[in-house]
Amino acid sequence: MSDVHLDPDKRHDFVYLFDVEDGNPNGDPDAGNLPRVDPETMQGLVTDVAVKRKIRDYVDASVGDDEDYKIYMQHQGVLNDQHRRAYDELDLDADDPDRDDIDEARAWMCQNFYDVRTFGAVMSTGVNAGQVRGPMQLTFARSIDPVVPMDVSITRVAITRADDAEDKETEMGRKAIVPYGLYRGHGFYNPKLAEDTGFGREDLQFFWQALQMGWELDRSASRGFMALRGLYVFSHDNPLGNAPAHTLFDRIEAELDADVEAPREFDHYDVLIADDDLPDGVTLSRVLG
Repeated sequence: MSDVHLDPDKRHDFVYLFDVEDGNPNGDPDAGNLPRVDPETMQGLVTDVAVKRKIRDYVDASVGDDEDYKIYMQHQGVLNDQHRRAYDELDLDADDPDRDDIDEARAWMCQNFYDVRTFGAVMSTGVNAGQVRGPMQLTFARSIDPVVPMDVSITRVAITRADDAEDKETEMGRKAIVPYGLYRGHGFYNPKLAEDTGFGREDLQFFWQALQMGWELDRSASRGFMALRGLYVFSHDNPLGNAPAHTLFDRIEAELDADVEAPREFDHYDVLIADDDLPDGVTLSRVLG
């Protein structure tokens, strides 16, 4: 894992590559939990929420006991209970708050919850703790090439119901997988929004760590084998940016080897990086890859 020290006062736009072998990187509940795909191109999709979940879980497992690194979006968490914590700690009336109370509660949530000051949150439902626009934003990730979702039949020797035990020795099940897919996602860090949420140097450093290591904590039989393969960060001297993000992202390309028809591993791709003649005020950090 690379130890990353990038200036939180600069804007950062980044590209990350990850792959999956024989697993489901992000099931679609509207399609029987099959891997998500673009129906027109059959490229695989992974939502930003799925990637954020890995980051949240890594932060929670690593430093979740620390006062300022709680996680707001918890598994089976009750969000209004989280908002009420802010009012209780600040000795404010959660049932009839004024604008100043809401602002105080919002600031408390930013200070105490890492994912609130990183990604933002809508906390105005029920117990009103305001809204936060986070400095770190991620896009959906999309596979470089089309993927082939498969619904594989599996059997198990254990029977679910005692009534069926006399008639059956096995039961059938299904597992949805992608044989292989290399995915590309994009992210954006805005230092101006970081000033509002209190997101600082240690937070930014820990984000890069979590983005690299969160995959290792998310192992499961359904995921197959997933790994982060590349992380490339464009940094701007001007906090408002020295160049449009899309012109920088075009400098990172993953191309399938000409003699490979059906990719089944990362080595079937070449990652091409055009890091010469960058725009003035822009630098490229190859964090991984």
